[in-house]
Amino acid sequence: MVTLFVLQQEFRQKEYDPLGKQPLTKRLALDKPAEIDRYFKAAIKIQASDLHLKGGLLPRMRVSGGLRQTTGEPVSEEKLEQLIFEILSPEQKAFFLENGALDFAYDMGGTDRFRVNVYRTRGNVALAARRVSSKVPAFESLNLPASVQKIAEIHQGLVLVTGVTGCGKSTTIASMLDHINRNRSCHIITIEDPIEFIFQDDKALISQREIGVDVVDYEDALRSLMREDPDVVLIGEMRDYETLTAGLRAAETGHLVFGTLHSTDAYQTVTRILDLTPQIERHMIRQAIVGNLKGIISQRLLPTVVDEPKRVPAVEIMIANAPTRKLIADGREVELPTVIKSSYGEGMVDYTESLRRLVEKDYIDLKTAYNYAPNAEELKMALKGIRSTSGGIIG
Repeated sequence: MVTLFVLQQEFRQKEYDPLGKQPLTKRLALDKPAEIDRYFKAAIKIQASDLHLKGGLLPRMRVSGGLRQTTGEPVSEEKLEQLIFEILSPEQKAFFLENGALDFAYDMGGTDRFRVNVYRTRGNVALAARRVSSKVPAFESLNLPASVQKIAEIHQGLVLVTGVTGCGKSTTIASMLDHINRNRSCHIITIEDPIEFIFQDDKALISQREIGVDVVDYEDALRSLMREDPDVVLIGEMRDYETLTAGLRAAETGHLVFGTLHSTDAYQTVTRILDLTPQIERHMIRQAIVGNLKGIISQRLLPTVVDEPKRVPAVEIMIANAPTRKLIADGREVELPTVIKSSYGEGMVDYTESLRRLVEKDYIDLKTAYNYAPNAEELKMALKGIRSTSGGIIG
């Protein structure tokens, strides 16, 4: 159970953009904190990843992957509406009432921000907020394979980080961008909704553009991207054909492009890209993938059996090489797992091998490993030192 507490704080509020697409953000200094702030501060105090507020229920917070109920009193539907509307501008409130949902970033000061979604459920207002720390974690603290850092040292091409919501995609990309920032003189441009990690310019010049704050939408941001002289580009989410093709075009013209997709492994990622593509354009996009894709990092967060860290990533890493390119070019991406299994020496890894390493390092127990294993029998053999590979698949 979680105990709520109250602290005073400034907060970030939004104004509606005159172009009529997204609310814009500005910081206001208030005489007193918004009443809803106590819930956000409680989430920060217990290191919750998410906060959920729903009328008639006790607030709930996600801690170490599990949703926990708080102590105290339930928040009535009327009170919750009052709490939420207090932090919305009139324009935001109008946008929400018209559309039934509203996204915005809520800044608690320091290194803590929240990505907030206000929505209707059965006619009543509810809130889901993801806590995003502005502090970029050191790569070494993430327990990722060294090949992830090597991928960040590529100078051109497309790198995709994939996984379900809340699997740490943003954190992995932030650590890769921070590595570039500390080691390469270049211009990094990020397009995010909202900005999560705040970078400090080091060797690199970093321009972070937040949708609804610095630019109206992804379309406008991508349209002006090439005029801003980038070397490295982050497209926060490749959510449709337009953002996908913009990323591929940037990669084709000599830039290093990072993007995210909601897919679970390399095979599903290629399939997802093609699903976003109109049938008539699929051959062209397939060839663009073959020519520009440099790597796919897919991950899941697993609970650990140690005090720190509370969760660790299990990963599948596909690095583009001659065999993987040929499979994709021939429409045989279903066979990508076989190449990954036979290419551990090149920095690739599949989920089975990743789980084996996490068990070996005593981060996770056997029960967790088997629960997340794509194939329990294969993992059992791997833990005994028996690795299944297959050769001769490239015709």
